[in-house]
Amino acid sequence: MKALVRSVSLSAVPVLALLCAAGCAAFRVSTTDVNVEDRQHFGSTYDYTDMRFLTEEVAREIIASPFLADQPAPPIMMIAGVQNRTLDHRDLKALTDRIRTMIIQAGKAQFVNESRREELLKEQGYQAAHSTPETQVAIGRQLGAKYMLTGSLVEMEDRSKRQVRVSKQQRNYYKLTIEVTDLETGLIAWTTEKEFARQASLPLIGW
Repeated sequence: MKALVRSVSLSAVPVLALLCAAGCAAFRVSTTDVNVEDRQHFGSTYDYTDMRFLTEEVAREIIASPFLADQPAPPIMMIAGVQNRTLDHRDLKALTDRIRTMIIQAGKAQFVNESRREELLKEQGYQAAHSTPETQVAIGRQLGAKYMLTGSLVEMEDRSKRQVRVSKQQRNYYKLTIEVTDLETGLIAWTTEKEFARQASLPLIGW
């Protein structure tokens, strides 16, 4: 009997060592670089890959649009923001910032820095009080925007009804609308819509 117990104990040592090693590995920090171009999703909701896809689609379309092609010079625009009409908080400024960057890099438009107006005024006030006339910028010479870029991101969610199944289904639909409005006339000079939907299977047991 003692020999049997000793045999079982000795055979359990490697198993315990393996479990201990696995447990230690579970608490070890691990990092991996991810290709941001890869559109892999871990759920049905809006993520950074969708932001990249939508901004590229919108920027590509407006850059190639007759609206900008017919302008005698790159017009001055401002971004008033994109309205969040989704079920969660979304950083939609990242979306408009990327659209603006791509349009500027294409040389198709100029943008006033509306989000930094307070800092601009503070710097102009400082220069007026402390800088020499030769180096200070001329106050009141900021250019006004001719067009305003706005939009909205809409989300609709649909979940499978209560029934006996291994997992439940969740489907999310998104539509991004971008508009460019002529600030002088109030007319919409250009607009586009981009939409996508994604479905995910959610296990009944999990985190």
